[in-house]
Amino acid sequence: MKRSGPLLTLLAGLLVGLFMLSLNATTGEKPTSASVKPSPSTKASAPARTSAPPSPSPSRTAVPEGVYTGRTGDDSSAVAITVRDDKTIAYVCDGHNIESWLQGDVKDDGSLRLTGKGGASLDGKVKGTKEIRGTANVGSGSYAFTIGKAKKSSGLYRANSTVAGAKIEGGWIVLPDGEQVGILKRDGKPSPAPRIDPETGAVTVDGQQLTARPVTP
Repeated sequence: MKRSGPLLTLLAGLLVGLFMLSLNATTGEKPTSASVKPSPSTKASAPARTSAPPSPSPSRTAVPEGVYTGRTGDDSSAVAITVRDDKTIAYVCDGHNIESWLQGDVKDDGSLRLTGKGGASLDGKVKGTKEIRGTANVGSGSYAFTIGKAKKSSGLYRANSTVAGAKIEGGWIVLPDGEQVGILKRDGKPSPAPRIDPETGAVTVDGQQLTARPVTP
């Protein structure tokens, strides 16, 4: 009877062990080690990427509208340029037999590039608000110029008509001091142009009165 004590103790221990194993299997719990670190509940989010601001577009250099007139650096010819809505028309004339009409656009940087017949060209750039500097290439000549914005009565004029059966084409530059430089062609033959009235554009050609009109693009 005394030997049954240890056996009962051993049997009781086995029963307790089996009970604990069945309990773990039922709940799904597993023993954890103290050395295992719990995983963080949230991960550190990566810094949000910010797009680079768009680069600013280059500012546009405007050319004030109007008429610019003056003489070339060598004083051999006159130059007139009209500007309107970024369009330009120019006239280069020596008052005798050299002339050229040119046209083009105003670029974003305030520069001008005009072209005409026979390979003529004019390159210029606005300086401040009342001046254009550049170079005109007409025929075999190259003419540097600095011209200012015209005041009332000075400017650029043109006339086209027929007089006594001849085709008349005239161009005039009226300079700030009142001087007029122009060429009148009769059936393509050039000669110095007669004076016009800048206030009205009236001009008399071979006894017939014509009207020279201001030139705008």
